[in-house]
Amino acid sequence: MTSWADNITAKTISLLEVSQMEAGRHLQETRNQTRISDFLLLGFSEHPEQQPLLFGLFLAMYLVTVLGNLLIILAIGSDQHLHTPMYFFLANLSFIDTCFSCTIVPNLLMNIHTWHHTISHTGCLVQMYFFMALTLLDDFLLAVMAYDRYVAICLPLHYTMIMCPQRCLLLVTVSWLCSHILAFSLTLLM
Repeated sequence: MTSWADNITAKTISLLEVSQMEAGRHLQETRNQTRISDFLLLGFSEHPEQQPLLFGLFLAMYLVTVLGNLLIILAIGSDQHLHTPMYFFLANLSFIDTCFSCTIVPNLLMNIHTWHHTISHTGCLVQMYFFMALTLLDDFLLAVMAYDRYVAICLPLHYTMIMCPQRCLLLVTVSWLCSHILAFSLTLLM
């Protein structure tokens, strides 16, 4: 016949053994976890015969986009009659669209051309940061342009006083800051 103290001791020892087994299993599970360092991009790998066509198509669209936006910026910068708030915002929008195209398409062209279909985790985060920052900046700038048109239509007599060059620069600067702060905070969550 076992005593009450022996029974408690046996249960304590078995509980201790179970907790040690759980700790060992947990330690083994944490050791077996692997870290992902690269992502495999499978977008165009199923049809390798179409890759030269896709490379040419994406390259042509990229060049047209970049050259078109640069021509808009040069036209606005070279003509004094176009130095108004609307064209100032349009030149900024063209610059943002050029940067937006330059964040994704060159990497895509490199992946298609070199048959290198991976991207590092850090590269993915950097590309995602710039994608989000420029997309948010595009949206904020479109909102500023809508406000500019609202003031021009609804308050035409006060337009030059409200949309002075300092205010236009302030609106663009605030748009840049807000978009980068939001994109940075969203990237940190990943």
